[in-house]
Formats: sequence, C-alpha cells, structure tokens
Amino acid sequence: MDDDRLWSFEQSLWTEGPDNYREKVDDQVVMVLPQPPYVYVGQAAIEAVASTPVWESAELTDRQVTRPQEGLIVIGYHVRAERDGHAGYEAHCTSVIRRLDHEVWRVVQHQQTPLLAANADQK
Repeated sequence: MDDDRLWSFEQSLWTEGPDNYREKVDDQVVMVLPQPPYVYVGQAAIEAVASTPVWESAELTDRQVTRPQEGLIVIGYHVRAERDGHAGYEAHCTSVIRRLDHEVWRVVQHQQTPLLAANADQK
C-alpha cells in the first residue's frame, strides 16, 4: 500500500461510519482507547469505535511510517478531529496494518493518547 492510500485508509477510520470499521479492522485487533476499560480486543474494540459518533473531519499530521516486513505497516501520527457540537479531539496515535491478501488490509492494532488541554495549548 503506497503512502497516499495508507493515509486515506487511516483517515477514513475517523470520518466514516461503523460499516467502514467492520470492513477495515481485524477481528483480532487490540486497541487502547481513552475510555474504560481502555484495552479492547476483537469485537469489543470494533463495537467500541463503531458506537461512537463519526467525526466530520480529521487532520492527520506528524505522520510517520515504517514497513518492518512485507505486508506489515506501522504508523504514528497526531490527529485533530472535529464534529458539530464538540470542541474537537486531539491525540497521538499508532496503528499497525497488515495485508491479508492482495490489496486487502486490516488494522490489527490501534492506540490513542489524547492530548490534555494544558498540553494542547503548548503545541
């Protein structure tokens, strides 16, 4: 997967709905999210993100990409997401994406570290 497609794939997980999560997130995913119980696995992770409102926009910056082996991509980035009625959300994130088949990719790991208000002012 080239970088443009990779970042479009990741951004869609912020701005598209539950059907998109279910298509692009692996059944064996491990996620660390900023809400109890914090560590989610498999369908519990998919349902945790699928049950949250979709962001209207998400800007992914400070992008880092590594490809430690064929069919495995590790990314890190800063996200600023916004939707009506919410001041926005900022976090530092990582995701690991693996290839299952030709042009078929799934997220197997995702982690979010939200920026605290004090830290966001210093950015």
